[in-house]
Amino acid sequence: MALHKENGMFIQPWDAGLDEAEWQTWIAEGHDFGQLSVNGLPGRPPVVVPTHFTCDGGHLLIHLARPNPVWKAIEHDPNVAFTVIGDYAFIPGPWRTQPGIPPRDGVPTSYYAAVQFTCRAHIIDDPEAKAELLRRQLAHFQPDGDHAPVAVDQPPYGRLLSGIRGLRLEVADVVAKFKYDDHKPVEHRAAVADRLTARGHGLDEPAARQQLRRLDRIGPWKP
Repeated sequence: MALHKENGMFIQPWDAGLDEAEWQTWIAEGHDFGQLSVNGLPGRPPVVVPTHFTCDGGHLLIHLARPNPVWKAIEHDPNVAFTVIGDYAFIPGPWRTQPGIPPRDGVPTSYYAAVQFTCRAHIIDDPEAKAELLRRQLAHFQPDGDHAPVAVDQPPYGRLLSGIRGLRLEVADVVAKFKYDDHKPVEHRAAVADRLTARGHGLDEPAARQQLRRLDRIGPWKP
């Protein structure tokens, strides 16, 4: 999968993924839920489906219910996007003011990590191929093997396979964005990370960890 920095999302230079390993590690750390975005049928809005996924080399593996309206849209246009977002936090304006500026004049922002895949979708309907897709997903989500065998001729999965369709998303492009004020002074970024940890709401602590991780790698921002 090739990493690009300009396609798909608006990314400031200081927010760009540093290398392919950065976003791959972030995904592997448990960020395995995202949104499948499909071009709508003519005259219809896009179709967006939240779902778990697994990586398989240069592909993403997904399965969805057969009645899902996404299928007609994919059959019409198999070019899709899949986006994963996490480690986000709202940063109040007073946290971002520079010395000598009144705190109320600070401008708030959002911190977040996002990886967007541009893909070509391949629909899987063959029962054995669907079973293999489920085996791969269960190996990721239930690695202890605490589930029944996934076989086309055995319950419970055998009788359920007809109710789903599989998707193998062939990844053509990847963009990664880690928006954590990396262009700000080192002291500023460290102070915001401390405030996030102290506040401790929602994903504040993961956002602080991302900010400190990037701080360690980047140090002072150099254009």
